[in-house]
Amino acid sequence: MLSVFICEDEEPVREAEREYLEKQILMKGYDMEVVCCTGCPEEVLEVISGERGRGIYFLDVELKGATMDGFRLGQEIRKRDARGFLIYVTAFQNLAFETFRYHLEALDYICKGDQRQMLKGIARCLRVVTERMCEEKGRQQEYFTVKVLDVVRHIPVNEILYFETSGRTHRIELHAERERLDFIRSMQELEQELGGDFLRNHRSCLVNVKQIAGADLKRREILLRNGERCVFFRKMKNRILDQVSVQAVK
Repeated sequence: MLSVFICEDEEPVREAEREYLEKQILMKGYDMEVVCCTGCPEEVLEVISGERGRGIYFLDVELKGATMDGFRLGQEIRKRDARGFLIYVTAFQNLAFETFRYHLEALDYICKGDQRQMLKGIARCLRVVTERMCEEKGRQQEYFTVKVLDVVRHIPVNEILYFETSGRTHRIELHAERERLDFIRSMQELEQELGGDFLRNHRSCLVNVKQIAGADLKRREILLRNGERCVFFRKMKNRILDQVSVQAVK
């Protein structure tokens, strides 16, 4: 079930959002529940700390009298729920650049000047969220969760190329298709956590077998789909041959 949060400083608007969301959830049979409706950002963050899984967040930008605005609240939510759906319901229309600057990846921006249009925007967002969740379930997407500084990240497992030790004690580098991340973990823990889809080809490297394109037996290197290479132990030769069609470089 997806938890729904509302943070809006104007009580009439806040109650209109809550009432409409609850009606939509009931009428459409959405697997959702409004768990927090408030004008206080700290209350939202406190409730999130006791929740698990993704949430949907309807946030105002200008939270009068609060200790943070909607953008700062969005940043704090991202630290706790990296894959949650952020939706800004606000009097300000042009927010795309601001949310980009704050790295918030907002799902939508709804103008609350016209209540009828605001409610239509909320209904649209619920449909989009439901469609995305169905698509993800259909793909059976798996994620690797890692904490980088104060931010929790969820990386699709099928996008991970390999992990390698960084040369610093207990530091690991994650190499993905579009980024690299540095975090604290041991290679042994990763090997146990990720299971058979990852191969310990070297004491300093753990490779995603689904990213292997071939092998250079002469140089004892695994060839990855993106063109990168990883050295492997001689004793791992047979296990690697079981995974790929060998493309020996002469």
